[in-house]
Amino acid sequence: MTAPTPPFTRHENPLLSIIQAAGWPIWPLILCSVVALALVIERLFHLRTPLVAPPTLVDEVLSVTRSALPAAEVVNKLADNSILGGVLAAGLRSVMADPRINETGLRQSFENAGRIAVHGLERYLNTLGTIAAAAPLLGLFGTVVGMIEIFGSQAPTGAANPQLLAHGISVALYNTAFGLMIAIPSLMLYRYFRGRVDEYQLTMEMAAERMVPHLLRFVVRGNG
Repeated sequence: MTAPTPPFTRHENPLLSIIQAAGWPIWPLILCSVVALALVIERLFHLRTPLVAPPTLVDEVLSVTRSALPAAEVVNKLADNSILGGVLAAGLRSVMADPRINETGLRQSFENAGRIAVHGLERYLNTLGTIAAAAPLLGLFGTVVGMIEIFGSQAPTGAANPQLLAHGISVALYNTAFGLMIAIPSLMLYRYFRGRVDEYQLTMEMAAERMVPHLLRFVVRGNG
């Protein structure tokens, strides 16, 4: 009496067997998972606090500029320090370039720099959100393909081909599960990154509010 054949042989990769059982619709999902993983790693690295908004940076800038505007080299180093440093450097450069700048113009320079900074922080987030929204649809597409194969396995006499029936069920279930496996963490991380960007945006706005009255002390007042 022979022993039953195990579902996976010793030399067979279980993951590869699942991919083969899921059929061709799973390949777009695999591509989405690879892209999503790359975007998550990239954003986790570039949205770190030391690279975006060091906690003590504003106090350090206020201390350095307490009595006079810094030299251009110092401002350039500040711009290279972090994203927030670039925003603060934009305000300093505006005052240095136009000693008669008014409060509206100074606030506008901070606002413009802040918009550019936030745009950079939001890079690739739309792509990650698109993957989170599209993955369940791709899984549903695979489910539809599997259902089509299930109905196609029915013979004209009403008898079903067990092999085609099992393959259709595999395509339907594996693609649905894989689509949800991609969508759920992608959506959670997308929301997390959006929250981080909103937090950094608020930090930059508060920093600009502190810098505007401080820098206006160095503006040359006109005679009217």
